[in-house]
Amino acid sequence: MSLLKNGEEVGDPWIDLADDAALPASGPVIVSLARWKAERDALIARGESVGVRLANTVNVADLAADLVHFALVALAFPKFNDGRAFSQARLLRERYRFAGEIRATGAVLRDQLLFMQRCGFDAFAIADPGAADAWTKAMREIGVFYQPTGDGRATVRALRHIAPQPAARRPAGAIQGGV
Repeated sequence: MSLLKNGEEVGDPWIDLADDAALPASGPVIVSLARWKAERDALIARGESVGVRLANTVNVADLAADLVHFALVALAFPKFNDGRAFSQARLLRERYRFAGEIRATGAVLRDQLLFMQRCGFDAFAIADPGAADAWTKAMREIGVFYQPTGDGRATVRALRHIAPQPAARRPAGAIQGGV
């Protein structure tokens, strides 16, 4: 499994723990929501980074108060045609202002990478060994967008409003590019 961040394959420092696995003495861990709820105080007391693994059926509002304790939220795509994790990522970034890593796991497809990134994902667990090349190609495929998201890119509508007007349509004395 390749981990992509910023278009590059990187090593994964996180230990993805099963619910019955022993908690290591040190190192960042990713735990299920059930384990977080059961061992919250012990995980915080370790003083190490904690990540939580969420099914796409989880309402992220239910853990909004705990987001300050997470350095990573791993969102699952159980099937390529199940996009609920897109909504979870947008809520985490835009409504709850989660600044940590949001990782896409499961059925992460090249065709969805750009849209995942626009929704707030910044790390992708991908089975494809040529993942870095796929990322680069996916990020360049589309240059303008109709839907606004929290990624800061201007929409087509916004671009139309800042585009210079042709000389024939510009009011006399107006400066090109001006308002």
